[in-house]
Amino acid sequence: MDSTPTALPLPTFPPPLRTIESLPGPRRWPLVGNVLQIRPLRLHQDVEAWCREYGDFFQMYMGPEQALVVADHDVVAQVLKQRPDTFRRPALSERIMREMGCVPGLFDAEGQDWRNQRRMVMHAFSPQGIKAYFPSLVKVALRLQQRWDRAAQDERTIVLSDDLKRYTVDIIAGLAFGTDVDTINGGEEVIQRHLDVILPAIARRTLSFVAYWRVFKLPQDRRLEHSVATVRHAIQDLIGQARTRMAREPERAAHPANLLEAMLAAAGQPGSGVGDEAVVGNVLTMLLAGEDTTANSIAWLLYQLQRHPEALARARDEVLRHAPDPAAFTMEQMDKLEYLNGCIQESMRIKPVAPFIPVEAMHDTSVAGIHVPARTLVWCVLRHHSMADSHVEQAAQFDPQRWLHEGPGAIDRKVAMPFGAGPRICPGRYLALLEMKVVMAMLLGRYDIDAVATPDGKEAEELMAFVMSPIGLAMRLRRQRWQ
Repeated sequence: MDSTPTALPLPTFPPPLRTIESLPGPRRWPLVGNVLQIRPLRLHQDVEAWCREYGDFFQMYMGPEQALVVADHDVVAQVLKQRPDTFRRPALSERIMREMGCVPGLFDAEGQDWRNQRRMVMHAFSPQGIKAYFPSLVKVALRLQQRWDRAAQDERTIVLSDDLKRYTVDIIAGLAFGTDVDTINGGEEVIQRHLDVILPAIARRTLSFVAYWRVFKLPQDRRLEHSVATVRHAIQDLIGQARTRMAREPERAAHPANLLEAMLAAAGQPGSGVGDEAVVGNVLTMLLAGEDTTANSIAWLLYQLQRHPEALARARDEVLRHAPDPAAFTMEQMDKLEYLNGCIQESMRIKPVAPFIPVEAMHDTSVAGIHVPARTLVWCVLRHHSMADSHVEQAAQFDPQRWLHEGPGAIDRKVAMPFGAGPRICPGRYLALLEMKVVMAMLLGRYDIDAVATPDGKEAEELMAFVMSPIGLAMRLRRQRWQ
């Protein structure tokens, strides 16, 4: 009998976690960290340049506060999936919003508040709700078509940012409030005028190293206070009007006519955990998030197509085959525009209006084997692997075809995250994609694009404020001969 003792397997232990301090990164200055090495309006480009220098994981300092930069798309997705329990929006964002007098909505809510509000907002943004709104969306696109007809006839240059914001504002106002403001034809939207003051202020204060406004106020800060107060009053008035309608017509609670009524109906359910302040916050959030993001995504798409005539011609041919008449657009026609959808996805890969997402650790945790202490900022870079040849074949090339097939040459769809990822993925993504398809189908089926360019004819520069926008793009259109 063999009496040799059996060897027991040795216990295995996970490798020790690395510290953020052990990672490479740009050399920081005392007190200010790397702030003075960053251009606020080119912040995304500076951090992306550091990614190329230091790799997928490195440290940087926003003032005295240490941050972990993560540029690996798989790890970024893992981090974003751990919201809202392990990571949250930076507390600074919510503090800035409240300090300005704005009520945070779904974008800034956390924990159970976020869950309660998510149910309310997703009910309003469901595909069924958006499909029901589709005829109104087409109505807005036809108004824009009339405006562009006049510009083409007069050989007048179209300022893209202005006209596309009119388009998105009219859609959001109709969907949100059931109001027909018609800014395309010169109607005035009071809320929108003041949002043009609020949006830049949010970006400016979030990136400011010195919170001077807590000590003294400049004229721009006083204008901001006036704009916030005006917007809050206007939203409260809209809520009051909606409540009056719903009291007069109780059936609206079961069949709301717009997003505001849907949110009020959801908030009125027993145990919703949502009050009027949350409704105000989410109306404001939708206005803030729904205008600039979609308008600038369309502008970038037009810029890319003008620079790639073959893609432009193919997208036009598809529109003329499947959706030649804007007045008769249907959801089924929009679903058939697969190549146009590929153009949209490819443009958002190259020019995402949200090229990064900062989050904050809610408790001690780890990311890719790196210890992350509570309240540490984790800076998720969304445009690094998506523009790297190691992850996307010929990544710098605009190639919508890569989104249309599987197998070799097809893109890994997880590498690009224009709407974020995880539970907090953008709830308005379905509406945004539909807005883009409708306006592009209207344009491609009716006009020849003579130019989409900057005033000096140089490449469009990226400006990082509330979102990443192209600077100074203008468009010239010509009616197609057969039209």
